[in-house]
Amino acid sequence: MHSKMKLIKDIGLRFMLLAAAGSWMMLFSCTPQREIAYSEAMSETAMLLWPDSFQLSTPGKPVKWSYDLGVILKGMEEVWRLTDDQKWFDYIQKMMDFYVREDGSISRYRLEEYNIDHINNGKVLLFLYNETGAEKYRKAVQLLRRQLSTHPRTSEGGFWHKQIYPYQMWLDGLYMAQPFYAAYAQAFGEDTIYNDVVRQFGLMEKYARDSTTGLLYHGWDESREQAWADGTTGRSPHVWGRAFGWYGMALVDALDFFPEGNQGKDSLQAILNRWATAALAAQDVESGLWYDIIDMPERNGNYFESSACAMIVYTLLKGIRMKYLDEDMADAATRGYDGIVDRFLSQDAAGNYHFEGTVKVSGLGGKPYRDGSFDYYISEPVIRDDPKGLGAFIKCSVEMEKRNRSSK
Repeated sequence: MHSKMKLIKDIGLRFMLLAAAGSWMMLFSCTPQREIAYSEAMSETAMLLWPDSFQLSTPGKPVKWSYDLGVILKGMEEVWRLTDDQKWFDYIQKMMDFYVREDGSISRYRLEEYNIDHINNGKVLLFLYNETGAEKYRKAVQLLRRQLSTHPRTSEGGFWHKQIYPYQMWLDGLYMAQPFYAAYAQAFGEDTIYNDVVRQFGLMEKYARDSTTGLLYHGWDESREQAWADGTTGRSPHVWGRAFGWYGMALVDALDFFPEGNQGKDSLQAILNRWATAALAAQDVESGLWYDIIDMPERNGNYFESSACAMIVYTLLKGIRMKYLDEDMADAATRGYDGIVDRFLSQDAAGNYHFEGTVKVSGLGGKPYRDGSFDYYISEPVIRDDPKGLGAFIKCSVEMEKRNRSSK
């Protein structure tokens, strides 16, 4: 009898334990898992890939003062603001300190090259100066400002893309210089800059915008001398996705620094709205993505390009958050973000995230000559973890994470 009672008690105890375990299992299964912060995950990947600025260069070649780095670090700046985690700030400072000397000179930078790309990292230097007050950053910022003071221009005052590309404006160049230029105006009280910033965007839209689609062509040659330039319009022949994305990001970032009541701010917001309308009209309905050559979705060989998608979605999401764009654009922007995550994110065996599907580079002219043809754009290599695409995705993810937080 005693052994029988013990058996019954044992069975009862086991049942209670199993029931309790089941309750805990149900509790855990019903508890929502923390959403992956892709902005942080991809920033971690960047730190693994480039623990030192030197490793941004091709082995055996001199280290460059590269705009690519600035794209990543501007994304990381937003991650720092969102998380308040000191490691992101420390990484940004370490990467810039590789170049900036105590006297404010910048290693591997030459003003006399008049390369508009070289201005991009100035945004990061301004950030570091604002946060630390260190004189070396102020001096480096003013060095870049001096470049813009004497940078060659078109007859109407548009900055050439590079001295080696005379009379040419490219969409890319607006991102490289104009947010820095506007931020400098705010930081140092040089208000006349604002009109110049508006002029740059206006000229690019005036000469590069297609009146039918609203999309902007990659480049414009005032002289009409380039083989890639249309003899009548001076425009390059195609709408390259990343260039279109650069222009959008430039608009929404430059607007941050315009004072309220400035007429130029209204002008830029109007340009941004025209840009956004064209971007949404060109979005692929099924995937939510954009093609490398945006206006030729049916052409054989065209493909969805990740950096363009991230830049466009970033611009839309930030424009909506800042109330420059209408909220009714949010569904399309969210579909775009979901499409990016579905198609372009991957994980390696160690669990690190990677960003796929970014065209390494596309340009106009130069040696060997890039003729701006469809075949040229499509021939450029598509790679993993390109700094431009990865950085744009970090910025894009921060905006999505901000939106998700505000909706809770």
